[in-house]
Amino acid sequence: MTWADFWALIDTLNGEATQASCQRLAEELSRRSIPDIIGFAERHAEALHRLDQEKFGTIPVADLTGRDGTPFPQSADHFLYTRCAVVAAGQAVWEGVFFSVDKFAPYTSTEYDGEWLLYVPDQAYELATGEEWGRSTRYCFETFSNKDGWPLLRN
Repeated sequence: MTWADFWALIDTLNGEATQASCQRLAEELSRRSIPDIIGFAERHAEALHRLDQEKFGTIPVADLTGRDGTPFPQSADHFLYTRCAVVAAGQAVWEGVFFSVDKFAPYTSTEYDGEWLLYVPDQAYELATGEEWGRSTRYCFETFSNKDGWPLLRN
């Protein structure tokens, strides 16, 4: 799957990874070939992996503070769901955050939660084949998996 095809499918989310929009995307994707479903999963994992960087992961949650008023850090899961929200917002937003970290910050808000996007490839595969997909992709999208993005964590 080309990046253009991936972003065209992402555009069907209308900028948000809600349960309903992600279900629609999974249904659309399930009508395509199995190689397209796999290709979508690969592009999705790579897009998330590229965002897995310290400069984004250390931004505090936009609308939360600790009891003493200090910034509230993102958890590993929150950071993953934030990265999904950035991808769901579309190609222009995704590309834009690499040029300005400040463009990433609003997506750390608890108003944004892109978790549903994580399940789209699995749902599409199951809809297409009737079987669960125990998949792995070339890129790991879990937080801290991009060693180049977290230079202080390199061993």
